[in-house]
Amino acid sequence: MFHRPALHRRPAAAVLALGVMCTLSTGARAGTGNPAAAHPGPPVTKVASTPGSATPLSRYEIQSTARVSDSPVAVSSPGFPARGWYPAGSRSTVLGALLADGVYADPFYSTNQQKIPKADFRVPWWYRSDFTVADTSERTHLDFSGVISAADVYVNGRRVADASAVTGAYTHHELDITSLVRAGRNTVAFRIRPNDPDKNLTMGWIDWLQPPPDQNMGIVRDVLVRRGGPVALRDTHVLTRLDMPSLTAADLTVKARVRNDSASAVTATVSGRIGSLSFARRVPLAAHESKAVTFGPADVPGLHLVSPRVWWPAGMGGQPLYRLDLTASVSGAPSDTAHESFGIREVKAPLNADGARQFNVNGRRLLVKGGGWSPDEFLRWDPAYVADRLKYALDLGLNTIRLEGHIEPDEFFDLADRYGILALPGWECCDKWEGEVNGEESGEEWTAADHPVAKESMAAEAARLRDHPSVVSFLIGSDFAPDATIEKDYLDALRAADWPNPVIAAASDNSSPRLGSSGMKMTGPYDWVPPGYWYAKREGGATGFNSETSAGPDIPTLDTLRRMMTPAELDTLWKDPKAEQYHRSPSSTFGTLALYDDALTGRYGAPRGLGDYVRKAQLAQYENVRAQFEAYGRNATDAVQPSTGVVHWMFNSGWTSLHWQLVDRFLDQGGAYFGAKKANEPLHVQYSYDDRSVVVVNNRHTAVSGLTAHVSLYTTDGRRMYDRAVTGVSVEGDGAHTTALALPSSVSGLPTTYLARLILTDPAGKEVSRNVYWLSSRPDTLDWAHTDWYYTPTTSYADLTGLASMAQVPVSATASTRTGGDGMSTTRVTLRATGSGRTPSLLTDAHLVDPAGRPVLPVRWSDNEVSLWPGESVTLTATYRTADLHGTAPGVRISGWNTPEHTVPAT
Repeated sequence: MFHRPALHRRPAAAVLALGVMCTLSTGARAGTGNPAAAHPGPPVTKVASTPGSATPLSRYEIQSTARVSDSPVAVSSPGFPARGWYPAGSRSTVLGALLADGVYADPFYSTNQQKIPKADFRVPWWYRSDFTVADTSERTHLDFSGVISAADVYVNGRRVADASAVTGAYTHHELDITSLVRAGRNTVAFRIRPNDPDKNLTMGWIDWLQPPPDQNMGIVRDVLVRRGGPVALRDTHVLTRLDMPSLTAADLTVKARVRNDSASAVTATVSGRIGSLSFARRVPLAAHESKAVTFGPADVPGLHLVSPRVWWPAGMGGQPLYRLDLTASVSGAPSDTAHESFGIREVKAPLNADGARQFNVNGRRLLVKGGGWSPDEFLRWDPAYVADRLKYALDLGLNTIRLEGHIEPDEFFDLADRYGILALPGWECCDKWEGEVNGEESGEEWTAADHPVAKESMAAEAARLRDHPSVVSFLIGSDFAPDATIEKDYLDALRAADWPNPVIAAASDNSSPRLGSSGMKMTGPYDWVPPGYWYAKREGGATGFNSETSAGPDIPTLDTLRRMMTPAELDTLWKDPKAEQYHRSPSSTFGTLALYDDALTGRYGAPRGLGDYVRKAQLAQYENVRAQFEAYGRNATDAVQPSTGVVHWMFNSGWTSLHWQLVDRFLDQGGAYFGAKKANEPLHVQYSYDDRSVVVVNNRHTAVSGLTAHVSLYTTDGRRMYDRAVTGVSVEGDGAHTTALALPSSVSGLPTTYLARLILTDPAGKEVSRNVYWLSSRPDTLDWAHTDWYYTPTTSYADLTGLASMAQVPVSATASTRTGGDGMSTTRVTLRATGSGRTPSLLTDAHLVDPAGRPVLPVRWSDNEVSLWPGESVTLTATYRTADLHGTAPGVRISGWNTPEHTVPAT
């Protein structure tokens, strides 16, 4: 996350552990779940006998060891009467299962999570599951990772691994259980140890959100039961080398490890297929011998591809994928299979002349425009919900997601491959992962036992991620770079895995002995700064690669706030800036909204109620997020100190939050979302807070010319005080920009608060970009000399209070809906400013709602939060799942800064 002085550290684990120990009991439940009554019976997974099959255990029964007096032998034996145990999904933390079972009230609402007793999770928990096999003629292995924090593993009453070996969230384990498996029912049981991110190489939450009381203890990835013959295929992957810069040819190298699990010598035939190309080789193996097998263009000419289908990030080209199918056979019978998808592309990330990390994909420079990713707080995997969020990232014009720890399951990266979203995974800060190098920060120093766990974690994640074209790097440090010993272990593991991408020492401005400088910066801010902050080429401003940064708080829509807070809490939200906000952060630094609220009042005027507070927040968040992305976009091609990357901290939150998010937990969209969407338009006209220039940025590959940039300045009551059009504007592609004009430093008659309207039209006169700013002749003043690690103080605020005097402007709306055969519907909305005066409607929002007035989510708008001058109209489209309306007809709720709220039907 970021470097915090010891003053701001979380309370020590010992302090957090204070409280009366108690065991989970019916009387302690806040919900109405009754696992004994609702239990669907022992979980049984039918395992296929097909060689090469990998069947995930479908679900578990779980229970606290404090309530189980039976021996591990009994618990892990078929037929054990697990009465009163709780059902759990195939990927589930303990608390995730208890929530699904109704044991506790919604932890995302109010302070319900505080009522969950931490003591219930300071003892191990049992996870047990049964599977059946039809026969024992095939070999059987248990294959898994994702155990938090460690586990003893039992099969049919026998311990097959202990917690000293099965430890760490990312380590991969394959256990040969062939001798224990019987035809019919078999039992697997995990005795899961409690988790402490400061003591274990697992996952923690730092100051992102209120940490889960169970610290995510459980099994959060699939446990696979593998069946196969005497010879196993493992470590299958494909190396690609793309001819540069032509992109006209590529060499593929297929690698795998062939392992003879039998006590007899065998000769295996390893055969593969990529598209129409097939290849094979005979491999003699002694008893229990393992060999590496490689196929390359030298022995398989077809692996030299002419005119390969090249994979590109979204917006730069297509995302074609290839598939490798590999089979190992013995005496003509299949023994094992392996399958890999891969893409062909080249990623480089050198340091530029200023020492900043500059990513290039397939030879083209890339400005990383990203967001920090958060999984669900309880690590619940929902593929549809993840897909919805990734589609939102595309909708915002982002090209990258950063995963600081919390590295998601395989399906996440499959989706990223398909959508063209780049992924920057890496280890997390501020806990055990950096305990050896972060001085007085949180996280215990490493013991000798931690080093192999870290190396094995790196090896496992490298093997899992290396074939995904979306994965373009790995950050082996976050706030701190590893020392020489840890770095060597990481790099050795990466090299052994044939890791094909750049490796970066840290997300901060740190160096490691072999990799050298990270080329990144982590200078904040993490709390409120004004829009003009982003244009300065210092601290978190638009120069270099800023791995995590934003202006901090993000107040969700009123719809979302009412779903996450009580009326009393909402009353405090707008009335008391110094109040501790449970839905912000456990950190004392970020516990209140004081900095944000002071700025909101100082710039826009004191809120008059909850609705006014939220209304002003959306305006403030729109202008700030837009400025952040616009500044980095404008400076990307500068000759001196260019910007090379920015990761908005964060893209989303893992729970119902008041900060660090472009989109909220319920996927509703407010000012931050649409400010980012506006800033990242493919062809975009923007205003610069630092030098008053009006700039056109072209994020497309192809240059454009013959554009017209039209700029007008208005009083808040709509009187035009300045107007200028510049024709013949041209701009190169790939993020280049050109300055169309600079606004004068003063304009006669312009009040302190005023509006700027920027319109860009193509040679045919069609509008291709519109951007409206609310500005002040009295700028925000920053106290750079007193910059802290998380923000730069503002000594005086821009005066935007004039917006409060804007007259109410009616905006009419007509809407119609078309339902497609693909399960999607599109609602088309035409907005028209119908007022008789000159005042424009500012930041007019269209919300798709159901008959009860609830937002229909997720939804993707062509544009939103638009500003219209009298007589102007705009047509917006909203695309969403038809099923999310549950058979009802949609409506469109119109509101805005100075637009009366009303709802129109959209049938």
